[in-house]
Formats: sequence, C-alpha cells, structure tokens
Amino acid sequence: MNDFKISVAALRTAIAAFCLTACAVHAQTVKEAPLRAHLAFLADDLLEGRGTGQRGGDLAVRYLETQAAAIGLQPVTGHTYRQSVVLTGVQTLPASSLRFDVGGSGGSSGKGGTRINTEFGTEAVYGTGGNQAEVSVNAPVMFVGYGIRADDERWNDYKNADVKGKLLIMMVNDPQPTVAEPERFGGKALTYYGRWTYKYEQALREGAAGVLLIHTNSSASYGWSVPVNSFSHERFHLDGVGNALEGWLHENTAKALFSAAGQDLDALRAKAESRDFQPVLLNATVQAELKVAVRKVEQFNVVGIVPGTDPKLKEEAVIYSAHWDHLGKVPAASGEKADHIWNGAIDNASGAASLMAMAQAAVAHPARRSLIFLWPCAEEQYLLGSAAYVKNPLWPLAKTSADLNLDSMNFVGKTRDIGVAGSERSSLNATAALVAKQMGMHLAPQVPDLSGSYFRADHFNFARAGIPAFNVGSAVFSGDGHFEFEQNDAASNAIMHGFTRHYHQETDRYDPKWDLSGMVQQAQFTLNLGYAVANAPRMATWKAGDAFGKIRR
Repeated sequence: MNDFKISVAALRTAIAAFCLTACAVHAQTVKEAPLRAHLAFLADDLLEGRGTGQRGGDLAVRYLETQAAAIGLQPVTGHTYRQSVVLTGVQTLPASSLRFDVGGSGGSSGKGGTRINTEFGTEAVYGTGGNQAEVSVNAPVMFVGYGIRADDERWNDYKNADVKGKLLIMMVNDPQPTVAEPERFGGKALTYYGRWTYKYEQALREGAAGVLLIHTNSSASYGWSVPVNSFSHERFHLDGVGNALEGWLHENTAKALFSAAGQDLDALRAKAESRDFQPVLLNATVQAELKVAVRKVEQFNVVGIVPGTDPKLKEEAVIYSAHWDHLGKVPAASGEKADHIWNGAIDNASGAASLMAMAQAAVAHPARRSLIFLWPCAEEQYLLGSAAYVKNPLWPLAKTSADLNLDSMNFVGKTRDIGVAGSERSSLNATAALVAKQMGMHLAPQVPDLSGSYFRADHFNFARAGIPAFNVGSAVFSGDGHFEFEQNDAASNAIMHGFTRHYHQETDRYDPKWDLSGMVQQAQFTLNLGYAVANAPRMATWKAGDAFGKIRR
C-alpha cells in the first residue's frame, strides 16, 4: 500500500513536470540590453524621480506607453495604454504645528502644566488624510496599545473605551508570540494588523480625531528617515477621505510625553502585549493646526496585453506588474546648489524596466491565456494605482488567474535560489518550484516575514481581491536577506543587504557597473512562471483555508 502511494505521488510529479515543460517552453529569452537601457533611462535625473503628480512622472508614463507600442503590446481596451487614476494630493506646509499640553488648568501650559512642542521632521511628522486646506484638532490623548480590533485573533485594543474624538497613540507591528501562543498574529511574521496602513484605517473606523504611531526601527522595520521622507513630500489618496490628523512620533518624543503625563511608556507597551490590555487616557491634549496644500491630479496606470491563443482560455489572463513611480523631486532650498531627486533606481525603475524587457520577449510568442503587463502609478503612496485597477479592472477579476509582481530587484548577480515569499498561500508555490528546477535553481527557504513584505507591494491589492498573487524574486526586504549567489556569496550578500541604507533615500541611483545578470535571471523566472500559469489547464487557486481564497469563493 505504501509503495502504491509513492508510485502515485511520483506519477503525479512526473505529469506535473511534463505539463510544465510543455507549458513553459514558449517563454522567450529576456535580454539584458533593453532591460539595462530602460533602467538607466527611468532612473536618470531627467525623469526627476518619477514623482506622483510631477513632470517626471508624466515623462515616465509617456516613455512606457511609447515603448509598449514600439515592442508590439496592444492596448487592453480602446486605443490607449493609459488607465486614468484621479488622486487627491495633500502636503503639510511649514506654517503647521503640533503640540501637547499636559496637566495644568484646562490642559494649558500654565500653573502645574507642561507644554511639549514638536519639531516637524525631528520629533514628529504629520499630515491629513482628508482634503481640507486647514485642519484644526484639539483632542484628548489616549494610548490604545497596538490599535487592533481582530475577532479572528480574539483581540480588541479598543474594549471598554470611548475613543471617538480622541487622538490615538499606538504602536506599529502586532502582538508578539508567546510560549503559550507561538502562532498568534502569525508568530514571528508580521500580519496586516501590524501595518501602519491598517492602524490608520482602524482609527478612522473607530471615529478617532486622529492617530499617531510610535516609531522604532525594529517595529517599523525601517529607520526614522523613511516616514520623514514620506511626510515631507506631497502625499496622495484615492478619495481624500482619511483621518483629519495622522502621522508618526519619534520614540523619544513619545517617551517624553508619557513621562510628563505620569505614565511609563515601556510599562504600557508591556501591558499591551496582553489581551487584558485596556486603553489608557493620558492627562494630556493635542493641539494641531495644519496648513495644507490640496490639489486634484490625474495619474495613469500603463497597461498593455499580449492576447492569448486559445479560443476559450484567452478570455482569462495572467497579470505581470511593476510600479513606475518613486518619490520625485523637491526643489533646492535657498543656498542649495541642486534639487533633491529621489531617482528610485532599484525601487522601482528595476521592476518597471524588467517588465518592459519581459513584454518584449512575450510578444514574440503568446501564451494560451492572455498576458497583461501593468505598470501601476502611485505605489509609493501606498499602492494607489493597483488599488484603482482592482476597483475598476480592465480585465474581469474573476477571469484573472494570478498577479506576479516585481519590485526592488536583484542588482548584484546570479543566484542559485529565487525568493517566492507569499506563494505558499496558493498553487503558485508548486508551479514556482517546478519552474525553478527547470532553470537549474531552487526556491529560497521560507523565513518569517518580519517586515510584512507581503503587504507592501502592488500584488497585495490583487490578493485582497481574491487573486493569487505575490512579489517574485530575491526581494531586498525578505527574511534575513541571505541569498545563494553563484559568485562571491558573502560579498554579494553584503552588497544586497547594504541597499537598505539607500531605501527611500536620494542615494538609490543607477550605477552602470551593476551586474544585471541576476536581474535578467529574476525577470526570466517571472516570465516563465507566468507562462506556466497561463498555459495550465486551470487557473491558479488558493490553498484551502487561506483568507484570501475565501474572497474569491
């Protein structure tokens, strides 16, 4: 009986491998020359960091649609490669202020009271999620732990408290695993409940006056400079509806505030690790006066298609995606010699360029299902372009088999492994393993997703819509950042890991000395994987019990 089971398993594996070979054989070769040319151009100062709502972003769109036409991609609908995305842009102006009044009569800084003023960029960063030019917030301050309400985890940080009209201060990340509950909130991995976006969304649902997150490098998985750069730039929303006040507090500022209010922040954070935690109302009020530049802007997703060849299956599609935007340009201040440009060479000119090189290969030989190449806008504004696509899809979501996303790619050299974190949620994982084997590679070991990478790229919006999706490749922020490079493994890993110092910094610039063989390899793997999915008898499926699979059903 055992021998029979082994034989059946072996037979199934052999059949799957045969099908994969038949399905993937037509994926054409991704060439380095066009990939490098696209990368160098998109990351050039001429495109001014491809900022949302900026001239550089308009140039990027014009370049991508021109190249799409030149290589033979077809528009999905009509005669345009553009999908309109209307955004509300908001930027906090220097005249804005935020302070805390602790104790004293009427919460003032008078007798018995303390006033804590905050310096923007050093002690706090903040803005509005709405669309008002002037925002005034005068509200009591409450600490709500992690700010999570999760029935599936039997967790509620808002219990027995009236949080309406209050400024909520909370931690990022989610409750840590314990000996008794090693898998609560995903164990060591970060769940969506731990992401700053969830915190803002939940505060809005609770009716709060505003929300400030306490920043630490470990809980956020990035340094203070990342939120500073984000809030120093213009920020965008799809509908202009959000918290009146939202932002981050530097940990030192938070500790000073809590101490002045007679509380120990570290002690409260320890209590917040328990389900018994109750929100704590501080003896403090916030006084925020925001002056905001508000505007409506039209941005564009760029979308092209290689129609399928099968008379029936061509009605279904596989999407490849990679966002084109970055943080753009800030004009030079008085006394400075040059503008500040965030070129975003790795994040994500690398993905956008690779996607174009893949599309050039794909038009030479279509798959059975249609192949859609999508360059979303406004990813750096938290995935707004892909959210807009999912809200108004150009292809029926029910007939979209998968989304394979590329973001911040390998610029160091070829590897023996390929990262597929997130694919384990669906049938894409087994297909990826076979594709990797066919290419003489293997899948990188699964490691805890400590930084919540699965929720930080455009594929996440497709997953939330029920479509199997993940970010493909040796993602810079996956796990411990160790990959199996073919050459100079230790030194190559050091270079790859060192990119975290350049993430969302002006120093993320293209270097013509980069070895792009690994980027080409990653693009080729992604193209081959998409062909395997596009030529398979059935669409990709979620694993049984996966939360995103319930959405599709």
